[in-house]
This record gives sequence, structure tokens and C-alpha cells, in this order.
Amino acid sequence: MIKANFHTHSTFSDGANTPEEMVRTAIALGMTSLGFSDHSPIGKECRGTTGMASEKETAYRQEIMRLKEIYADRLPIYLGIEQDSNAPCTPYDYDYSIGSVHGIWAEGQYRAVDCNEQTMLETVEQFFGGDHYAYAQCYFRAYAETADKYDPTFFGHIDLVAKYNEGGKYFDEGHPRYRKAALEALEALLPTGKPFEINTGAISRGARTTPYPAPFILKEIHDLGGKIILSGDSHSASSLLCAYDLATELAKSCGFPSALVLSPDGLREKKL
Repeated sequence: MIKANFHTHSTFSDGANTPEEMVRTAIALGMTSLGFSDHSPIGKECRGTTGMASEKETAYRQEIMRLKEIYADRLPIYLGIEQDSNAPCTPYDYDYSIGSVHGIWAEGQYRAVDCNEQTMLETVEQFFGGDHYAYAQCYFRAYAETADKYDPTFFGHIDLVAKYNEGGKYFDEGHPRYRKAALEALEALLPTGKPFEINTGAISRGARTTPYPAPFILKEIHDLGGKIILSGDSHSASSLLCAYDLATELAKSCGFPSALVLSPDGLREKKL
């Protein structure tokens, strides 16, 4: 099993553990590499999205670089950032970045899509007349623009909009309107050549029992020649390898024989 995780959050944004606590746990788990990707600073108007405080970004970078040096002989560590599409682009250089969308703009108001279930329901009712498909279409349109705003190393949780919809609780993910919106976003980003993550974060936080993205999206990525990377979207040290067995089986079932991992030379293939 791949034992590398490049989507993690520490106490510098909304994680539960310090970076060093996560490093020590990663070593105990026998992980082969670890990347930190705390949330990029985001404007105060984007309530519901937990970004790093802008004044902490320098300290964050210094701490990860310190850990890189201290643990160099035990664990390769990478300094990354999860760049939200609604946030200003960080002025710093990173080893890698994740392109993500955590919220949408509706009638001039920012609405987080993954804050909590009640916020999602209020957004759909207030701004989309109860139409979950219109809500999803708005999200996927925003996601399709990610690569135009930034140049991420890989794309994060492409169907985060379905976080609270497991089992079709609120809408049918097989509905033509939903699938069309999701696949249009995917097709807009595939030409970049950047991989898409299989993300187990909602499992570790109790919101889902299956990873992102949905199998129909993952199969389309495979069929169109796209690449994948496994990630835990970990907000605690205990979840660094959460449900990697499920993510691996999902990838294999959709036709992927391998996934990408970060290395000093960039992304490289590793057999699943």
C-alpha cells in the first residue's frame, strides 16, 4: 500500500496536531513521505472556510523547513499549501500546491460548501430555490476555473459539493444535470495534465464512508488518460493513512494500476 500523504492540515490552519506531532506519527506508521498543505490565507468575507491567518504563513514555512532538516534521515517532508480558488494567491514558493474549491459565491455572498450540513441546506434553499442540481452546477463551474486562477500541482476533492450526500440523501448523483456539470469541470481541467486526488478526508471526519471522487468521475479520469494521487486530507495525526485501503481498491476498480507520489524530482508513478 502507498504510505505517502500530501494533503494534511496542522494547527497552523484547522488541524488538531502540530506539524511535529504529525511527523512523529508518520515515522511510527512507517510512511515513506509526508507533505504539509495547510489552507492558504483567505479573506474575512469567506466565512466558513478555515484559512491560515496571513501572519502565520511565514512561521508555518519556517516550521516545516525546520522539520525537514531535523528529520531528513528518517522521513522526506514536503512544504505545500492548499490554495483555495477564492483566496489571493500566496506570494511564496512551495514544493507543491493543491488547487481546491471550498465555497461558492451566490448573489454576492460567499457560502462554504463543506462547513456543515445545515449551511449546505440553507444555501440550497435560500439561493437556489431548493434546487440541489443548480447548487452543484454553480460549484462545478467554479471548480472548472481553478486552473485559470492558479497552477496547482494537483486538484483536490473535485466533488466536495457532495460531502453530505452519501447514498443520495439529497440528490441523485446519477442525474444528467449533476453528471454533466461534474464532467464538464473535469474536462476543463484534464488538459492541464495535473492529477486529481482520491481523498479520504470525509471518512476520517465521519461525514462519509467512501472517498472522493464518485466512481463515475474517477472512471472518466482514467478513460481520458488522467492521473491520480492518494491523499488523506488529514486534520489529525491519527488519520494520516485513514482508509487508504478503500482508496486503493477504488482506484483499481476504476482501472488505475498506479498512483502518483511526490519525490525530489517531482511526481512519479508508484504501483498500487
